Amino acid sequence: MGWINKAKADAATTQARDAFTRGQNTIVFKIIEAQMSHRSTGIMTGVGNQIEAIEAEGWTLYNMAAADGKAISGERSALICLFRRR
Repeated sequence: MGWINKAKADAATTQARDAFTRGQNTIVFKIIEAQMSHRSTGIMTGVGNQIEAIEAEGWTLYNMAAADGKAISGERSALICLFRRR
């Protein structure tokens, strides 16, 4: 895992842990990943790492919505993920 994806996964772990400590049963987490090309398919490594990090804290991905966008900094995929406690 590259250092950027590791940093994102570490942040997801911390936020998931904090939500549990606050007694939350649901969290909504936004994951953004840069795209190499919107015309290709493939594994979104950073997204997978963040989902796994949150699920390792006892949460389960319940639902997800995705959107693609273009910004000055390039193409991005944004995923809004709803997690619930197991």
